Amino acid sequence: MNTGMNLAGVCSSLIAGGYQVRLIGYSAIDRFLGLPDLPFFWLETNADIAALARLIENLRFPGVEIADGSADLSEGVCYFYCEKNNYSFSLLSLSYDWQSRRFLDPLGVYPMLKGIRRKQEYSLDEAGINPNAVRSKISRCRIIMDGALLIARYGFSAGMSAKLAGVLEDCPPEPPPGPEIQRAFLNCLLVSPRPDAALEFLKTSGFLNELWPELACLDDVDHSKEFHPEGNAWNHTLETFRYRKAGSNGAFDLRLSLALLLHDTGKPVSASYGNHRFDGHAELGARAASRFLGRLEYDPALVNDIFFLVRNHMLPAALKRLPLIKTREIMTSPLFPCLMELYRCDESSSFKALDDFYENSAAYQIYLKNNKNPYRSADGKKIGRNKIHYRHF
Repeated sequence: MNTGMNLAGVCSSLIAGGYQVRLIGYSAIDRFLGLPDLPFFWLETNADIAALARLIENLRFPGVEIADGSADLSEGVCYFYCEKNNYSFSLLSLSYDWQSRRFLDPLGVYPMLKGIRRKQEYSLDEAGINPNAVRSKISRCRIIMDGALLIARYGFSAGMSAKLAGVLEDCPPEPPPGPEIQRAFLNCLLVSPRPDAALEFLKTSGFLNELWPELACLDDVDHSKEFHPEGNAWNHTLETFRYRKAGSNGAFDLRLSLALLLHDTGKPVSASYGNHRFDGHAELGARAASRFLGRLEYDPALVNDIFFLVRNHMLPAALKRLPLIKTREIMTSPLFPCLMELYRCDESSSFKALDDFYENSAAYQIYLKNNKNPYRSADGKKIGRNKIHYRHF
C-alpha cells in the first residue's frame, strides 16, 4: 500500500492537535506480544469526526458497523473509533497509549498475556466472553470473528463451549457483515499462525454455512484414503496451512494463504468418471475463487493472481514430464515461485514424501539456468553462434 502516511505520523498529528490516541484490541495485544503487525490497525481517540477529517489525509467513512473513519497507511488500513470501542472478549480490552508508551489493562488480562507469551493454551471462555454482549448490541458475527482471531493469532483452543454457544444463541437476527468487514477479517485470519484451527471454529459455529458456503461445502467432498489419508477436501485444505513458511518478519504471505484456502473449491462442482475424480477442478476452482473474492470486493489485481494460482495448481507436479512448450509461459510468470510453494504445501498436506516436489523443482531450476545461458535454448539445446543474437526474439 503506497501512501504518504504511516501510523506514527497519524498518531503524532492527533497528539499535536491535543487528542489522546490509543491502539486497541489486536493492535495493542500484538505490540505487547511482539508479533508482526496485522495489515490493519485499530485506534481509539477522543477526536471527533470533524477533527479526524481535518488532520487525517484521505479519511474514509466505512460505515458505523466498521468504524467512525478509516485511512490507508503505508503499513495497512487504520480504523478510527471516536468513542470507547465495546469489546466482545475481555482480552481485547487491552490498549496502548501512544503518547505515554504504556499499556492500559482495565480488566486485568496481563497474567493471561504472559501465559500466551509462554505458549500456554487457553480456552475462549478464559478469554472472558463479555456477559453483556447481547445487551451491548455486539453482533453474533463479531463475537464469532473475534473468537476465530483469538484462536488463529494467539493459540486459544477452538472448542465451542456451552457458555459461548448460549451467548451466540441469544444474539438477535442481524444483517450479514459487509464486504469490507469480511475481507479485513479473512486477511487477518490468513496471515496469522493458525488459520486452520480458526476455520474449523467458523465451520462449527455456522459462520461458513451462512457467509462462505464455497468453503463449507468442501466438508462434503470425500477423498480417496490412498491419496489423501488426511481426510476429505475440508481436512486437506486445513492441513495445507501447517506447511506454510513465515517470512523474515514472522508474518505469513496473504497471496499464498488465499490460494491455499481456495485451491480445491472446484472439487464440489467437478465431475468424476470411474477412477478419474474431480475432472477440471482447477479451472472450476479458479472461477469459484474469483467469485468469492469478488463478493468480498478484493482488489482485482489480487483476484487475478489467485485465479492464476488456483487454475495452475496442478501443473507443477508435471513439470519434469511436460514439454517446455506447455510450461514455459507459466514458468516465466512472477507468480511461479508462489505456485511452487502452493504445490509444496499441497503435497505435504497428504503426508507424502517430497521426492516429486524436489524433482519438479529441479526441472524449474534447470529451466531458469538455461534461460540465462546465452549458449543454450530454454530447453537446454546448444545454440549456434550465429543464432545467439536472435535468441530472445
